[in-house]
Amino acid sequence: MDTVLEQIREQQKASWNKFSPGWRKWNDFTMAFLRPMGDEIIACLQLKETDNVLDIAAGTGEPGLTIAGIVKRGKVTITDLAEGMLDIARDKAREKGITNFDTVACDVCQLPFEDNSFDAISCRFGFMFFPDMLLAAKEMTRVLKPGGRLATSVWDGPEKNPWVAIIMGVINRTMQLPPPPPGSPGMFRCAAPNTISRLFQQAGLKNTTETQLTGRLQCGDADTYWTYMNEVGAPIVAAMSKADEPTRAIIKNETYALITEKYPGNTAIDYGATVICGQK
Repeated sequence: MDTVLEQIREQQKASWNKFSPGWRKWNDFTMAFLRPMGDEIIACLQLKETDNVLDIAAGTGEPGLTIAGIVKRGKVTITDLAEGMLDIARDKAREKGITNFDTVACDVCQLPFEDNSFDAISCRFGFMFFPDMLLAAKEMTRVLKPGGRLATSVWDGPEKNPWVAIIMGVINRTMQLPPPPPGSPGMFRCAAPNTISRLFQQAGLKNTTETQLTGRLQCGDADTYWTYMNEVGAPIVAAMSKADEPTRAIIKNETYALITEKYPGNTAIDYGATVICGQK
């Protein structure tokens, strides 16, 4: 990995560690939001009770901890760049009495595992943040056993994800932020159809499938939405930290206006995601 990509990785590690307290606070809320994508990943993996499973970029532990309840005579290895996120995963496992797992803080592009180590690999919403997505896919394929399955989820385009596009659109318009360089890590980096399927095929996987999912982020009201996005959304917090108080007020007021106009009465905001599966 070149120096620029290493710098991106270290910035991401610092960012996720910094925001891990927000993820701890909102963990139940976030996991309910993301559960449909995790459930679809699990269905794609066709798990057996004795499987040895790797969950990559698992953050606070899902879907790995749910998988641990399925592979009761197997094991789950939960990985993430940020040790602060894995602290939460270990706490959640203790609360649920889950013991057939371990955690490893590591970089997906340099997985510390032997070839052909895992029966299945899950990765919910990790790929779009990996500095080198093809290298990540190749590393996952390397540690996957022949015949094993790899499943991941990515967000569709901003037009299908107003839950994040609304607030980011207001921030970008108000602060006139320059667009990131093409191909930079970000929420919608993998939104184009077949982006991940092509990566999987380049990495040596076959029988790739794509399943689209839609749903809503159930916030209840605009206040909850605003607080949640400003405590969990790293790019939003980063941008807002550069705004003065009058600018912050403008962004908040416009975001509230758009949310209440588009979702009157109940702030349940649309999302769209795709789950991609391949087999070694």
